[in-house]
Amino acid sequence: MVTEITRRSFAIGAPAAGVCTFLAIDSSAAAIQSGSSTEPAASIYEAFPSQDPAIVRETVATSHGNFKRVRELVEASPALAKANWDWGYGDWESALGAASHTGNRDIATFLIEHGARPNIFSAAMFGQLDVVKALVAASPGVQRIHGPHGITLLSHARAGGELASEVVKYLETLGDADVGYQTETLTDDEKKSYLGVYYFGTGDLDHLEIYEQRRNKALMIKRSGQRFGRTLFYLGLHEFHPAGAPFVRIKFALEGNQVVEVTIRDPEVIVTGRIIS
Repeated sequence: MVTEITRRSFAIGAPAAGVCTFLAIDSSAAAIQSGSSTEPAASIYEAFPSQDPAIVRETVATSHGNFKRVRELVEASPALAKANWDWGYGDWESALGAASHTGNRDIATFLIEHGARPNIFSAAMFGQLDVVKALVAASPGVQRIHGPHGITLLSHARAGGELASEVVKYLETLGDADVGYQTETLTDDEKKSYLGVYYFGTGDLDHLEIYEQRRNKALMIKRSGQRFGRTLFYLGLHEFHPAGAPFVRIKFALEGNQVVEVTIRDPEVIVTGRIIS
């Protein structure tokens, strides 16, 4: 078994995103502060005073299409309208970003009304042509910036449907508002060679799973215990980057003709995992 973790902690979407550990507040300290005997204070999630990561993730996830749940969450805690979540390797997505690239105008409008920060991606989805033109003029090249998961600006406009048709036409004239990741072709046999479980530690969740997504046959990576994996984009020579994180490198190593090891860099080595035969 090979374990190689540098000063940077392994941070590819730990399962703690959906499970919180709890810190008990010392009741004696509470009693001293109040000057009287009190019952023990309620337990509190580990990330306090930051908002509960599980609720933050749920807000972003449901903003892809579950308006009822988004309303419940944001009305209970209005600051969640600004929620952002890292799905892995720095693939940050806001609640508004989720609503924007899926074309959910009602959710996006609700989030903005409660404090979410509009941007060029939400403007494109809403069909706000003057806003998009002004931002492109103010920051030449901004149309090439990818949104969450590597989704292009033009894709956001297309998600807006007929109401965003003029934005679609304008962005198409720019010629570079729909440039996706530049990748190499990966054959089915090559894809299969990477599949497996790569161990980087002795804990129950200390391994990476490389698998094929059933729906679109994409090669995926996730840490064991995670619900969602990240799509891998092939760069050639056994090297990939994950969705939404084009500067991260996931490199596989071979012994003979057999893939046996994977190393993740950003840009230094974060972790190395190895298949146990």
